[in-house]
Amino acid sequence: MSATHPTKAHAMPPIHDTTSHDPAHRAQARENADPEESIRPVPLAAALITLAMVLFGVSYIFLTEPPGPAALGDRRTPADLAGPAPAAAGATADGKAVFAAQCAACHQAAGQGLPGVFPPLDGSEWVRGDARVLANILLHGITGEIHVKGTAYQGAMPSFQQLGDAELAGVASFIRSSWSNQAEAVPASLFAQERQARERTVPFEGEAALKALLP
Repeated sequence: MSATHPTKAHAMPPIHDTTSHDPAHRAQARENADPEESIRPVPLAAALITLAMVLFGVSYIFLTEPPGPAALGDRRTPADLAGPAPAAAGATADGKAVFAAQCAACHQAAGQGLPGVFPPLDGSEWVRGDARVLANILLHGITGEIHVKGTAYQGAMPSFQQLGDAELAGVASFIRSSWSNQAEAVPASLFAQERQARERTVPFEGEAALKALLP
C-alpha cells in the first residue's frame, strides 16, 4: 500500500501596479477637476442702482431745457450757423469791432495808448485833425518820430490797406468820435480816393512827411 502525499498548493505570483509607473497616468492624476460654470444672480442693490440711473437719464433728456440762450445750444438753425450776411458794397462797417481787432492791442481799449511806447488816440491832434492825413496814416503807416499831445514817440505803425474802404472809414469815424474826441465821421470815398492818389509801398517817414499832406 503506497502512502499518499498531500498535494501542494501553487502560490499565485504577486500583481504589480504598473499604472503607478506610467508617466501619463501620473500627469493625469495631478490634474484638477474641470471647473463647472454656474449662474450667479446680480445683487439686488446693484440692479436697483442701475435702473435708477437709467430712469434719471431718460427723464433728464426729455424734461430738462438746455441752459443758457438757445443760440448757444443745439437749437441753432442753419441760418444761425451761417453767420451774418456779408456787407453790401458801400455799407458802413462796425468801426468799434475793427478797432478792437486791429488797434486796441497797442492803443488800448480806452484810447490812452502806453506811455512812451504807443501814443494815445484820445485827444490826439492827428485823430481830431485833417481826415485826409488820418486816412493816409491808416492806409500807409508811419515810422520815425511823431509828437502826440506834446510827447515824442519813436516807433512804427503798420499799414492797414489790406482792409476795405468801409472798414477803414468805420474805424476812423469811431476813433474820431470816441472818448473826448468830437470830430466828424470819415466817408469811405475818402479812402478810395487816397488809395488811387498815392501808390506808396513804404510808410511815411515821421510827422514831417504827414504835415506835407496838409494844404
